[in-house]
Amino acid sequence: MMNRLLVILILALTMCPLAQAAEPANKPAVSTQNGSVMAQPAAAAQSVPSAGAAAVATVAPIKSPAPLAKEVKSNKVITISMFMAIIFVTGVIVVRASKSNKTAADFYTAGGGISGFQNGWAIAGDYLSAATFLGIAGLTSMFGADGFMYTVGPFFSFVTILLIIAEPCRNAGKYTLGDILSLRSSSKVVRGTAAISAVVVSTFYLLGQMVGAGKLMQLLLGIPYNVSVVGVGTLMIVYVTFGGMKATTWVQIIKAFLLMLSGLALTVLLLWKFGFNMLAFYDAVALSPTIQEHVRGLMKHVAPVSGFDYGQRFLESGLLLKDPLDQISLGIAFAIGAAGLPHIMMRFFTVPDAKAARKSVVISMVLIGIFMLMVTIIGFGAALYITPQQIMAVDKGGNMAAPMIAQYLGGGVGSISGDLLMAFVCAVAFSTIIAVVSGLILAVSAAVAHDFYVNIIKDGKSDQRQQVKVAKIAAVVVGGIAILLGIACEKQNIAHLVVLAFAVVASSNFPVILFSLFWKRFNAGGIVSGLTFGALFAIGVVLVSPTMTYPKKIAADAKKIVDVMEKKQLAGAVLSEKEVKTLEKARSDYSSNKDGKSMVGLDAPLFPLKNPAILSVPVGFLAAIFGTFLFGSRREEEMFDELFIRQNTGYNISEASDH
Repeated sequence: MMNRLLVILILALTMCPLAQAAEPANKPAVSTQNGSVMAQPAAAAQSVPSAGAAAVATVAPIKSPAPLAKEVKSNKVITISMFMAIIFVTGVIVVRASKSNKTAADFYTAGGGISGFQNGWAIAGDYLSAATFLGIAGLTSMFGADGFMYTVGPFFSFVTILLIIAEPCRNAGKYTLGDILSLRSSSKVVRGTAAISAVVVSTFYLLGQMVGAGKLMQLLLGIPYNVSVVGVGTLMIVYVTFGGMKATTWVQIIKAFLLMLSGLALTVLLLWKFGFNMLAFYDAVALSPTIQEHVRGLMKHVAPVSGFDYGQRFLESGLLLKDPLDQISLGIAFAIGAAGLPHIMMRFFTVPDAKAARKSVVISMVLIGIFMLMVTIIGFGAALYITPQQIMAVDKGGNMAAPMIAQYLGGGVGSISGDLLMAFVCAVAFSTIIAVVSGLILAVSAAVAHDFYVNIIKDGKSDQRQQVKVAKIAAVVVGGIAILLGIACEKQNIAHLVVLAFAVVASSNFPVILFSLFWKRFNAGGIVSGLTFGALFAIGVVLVSPTMTYPKKIAADAKKIVDVMEKKQLAGAVLSEKEVKTLEKARSDYSSNKDGKSMVGLDAPLFPLKNPAILSVPVGFLAAIFGTFLFGSRREEEMFDELFIRQNTGYNISEASDH
């Protein structure tokens, strides 16, 4: 009954702005986020060419909003009501699920009783994080086609999962990554290393969610960022400790449904303005003066270059990932990174058999692929109507692009429908954070309780009640760490944070999982060396890459602007008010950064790419191979036959599920 009421409420909210979008498109102006007037594209006021027409509609310029608003104006009553509704519904789920958590299997994997269809939606809910919805929409609104790179990669990662990981992992019939790796080795070092790897990777992934939660609460409700992060983290700890995997699964399913619904609503509203003509939509993006000006700033062209099409450049890759090798590196991280994420792997242990595991992957692939396409359109739409300048004025990471375009499409600041749609989108983003953080904390608590406590400290001799108790304590500790790190990473774009987690997983977890399942000679030495060197090398490369802040680079860029402006003054030209402010800021940036160094004491990056995967993944594979040859084990090699039979047939799976 609760689910039906929720669906009715959401449909009512989405139909309100849809009805407004159906009004004649030739309205003279629409209010923007800061209350200024912005002209509609002419394509929306004309009859749009049919899909088969070769011509593209001419689009009138869209004026830049001035002055830029520094905050999002929202109806706090509506927004708080939406947030409370999400908390209430998920809270009811947690309370009901807590009554059925009697064993460790119930707490970790819902007793293996989740169907393939349910698990597919849950995986989509687990994977489509705040970084996907808020971060990627923000990246697309600021860097155009480069944001699309962040949407394509995750989809292909599930091909890897489907073909290589899903069925063997399910047939292993365990709870954690450590269980799979320990099937061939009884070494406690393997258990410990696998658990540490799960904690480190999940922590990186957690950061993106915590930052997104803090930003949402801060920008929409006026709650201080630190207080927001603490509140959200505390709520997640309560959810995990009481609800376990069953509650987490249903929260993820509901969240995935809401996410698809909100993405569909925003996409339809955007394309409606252009008669669902994608050519007209992207033509409007390319012809936008504010986008062209933004691209000129990204390319550091102080003066416009004659004949250069800045609008078209926004629709091409390379504004964020300027080096093609960087794009390849990002693709590698995404393509194999998801296959080793602990909270994704854990989902395959919740279904009854390998067939259900495969079905769940296919369903999640379809859902994720559709949503990624919608997020791209939403990001471009935010750049067109809100402008990159306005989005960055509110939040430098661009994380508020999706809520801002939702408010605009609903009718603008101050309109009931606009505030409703914005509140709905923000509540969905909040539910996204709830679902993903719950899954991550559960995965980490399982690694700590099951791998460290039960199999290392207690040598596998621990009763069910004690194991669940330790898992709940671990959830509290991990949640506390996530809160502290979330506060420290306030200024970071959440998509960047999650990509770092993918790179670490692709360089450490994936090589050892692949070799454990399919290489007969692989052993404990290869597992430990692959996990350790792969992860440390990936993190080390990031610390010396352009991802870090280099004050002297900032100073050098500022000096170029100062030189150009001062040269213009010496030539007798009078600077405009905007140019004067640019000059003053450049002088300030130069003065405050000219003697600074990066976090690790560097003046400039040693590694030229922003993503380390192209270098760290081969190192992870090589480390696993060398470790195997250096520390050979005849017994572990002989254990491969048992593992091979189990992963292909599911033999002995019932005993494994009670492990």
